[in-house]
Amino acid sequence: MARGFVKRGKGAGVRYAARLDEAERALLIELFGQVRDLIAPPGSVAAQPDTPPEGDDPFDAIVAGLGADFGNVTVPDSPADLGGRGFGAEDRDPALDRLFPAANRTDEEAAKEFRRLTEASLRDRKISGLDAACAALAKSVDDRFELSEDTARSFLVALTDVRLVLGDRLGLREDADAQRLQEIAEIADPADPAAYAIVVYDFLTWLQETLATSMLPKR
Repeated sequence: MARGFVKRGKGAGVRYAARLDEAERALLIELFGQVRDLIAPPGSVAAQPDTPPEGDDPFDAIVAGLGADFGNVTVPDSPADLGGRGFGAEDRDPALDRLFPAANRTDEEAAKEFRRLTEASLRDRKISGLDAACAALAKSVDDRFELSEDTARSFLVALTDVRLVLGDRLGLREDADAQRLQEIAEIADPADPAAYAIVVYDFLTWLQETLATSMLPKR
């Protein structure tokens, strides 16, 4: 069973320690990898080939769906898509507008120009952070999982990015949507991919909060 992050040590020796079992670490690696593939431009060296899901396990359903086709996981009474969520190609995945929000929501041309100048470097930065998070998880040989100060920052951003993508797929737009999803999770069949996605989102939120809290300077 997972235990949240706590800060250990001081100065250069500081570490952020948590307990994550093998299945939990595997889940995070898969999610980070799926978001990495979403961020990487199609056909780029950074993009990884799609791996088809195996079996009917809900884990496969969620990690296979973090790309643009994750809409197959239907959440009842999902709020209508917001108009003008970003200024990009018509087939642009809306989750990318969560990860790279428009700098100017009132001037489409200015937003496009800003995105043209900055998005490539932002993508590279996020990909590097996701790679660092995956590498840290892959190095863990038991349930005890530790991060250095630098890797903890990358890990925190990686968790944020996964939550933004999953939140977009689940239709999270405002506070009322979170309450709606919680109500769905309480009555839905645990085998339902939508219910599983909500549970995963809650896990990511909890893990992110424990890491962020442990990184705050003590007064």
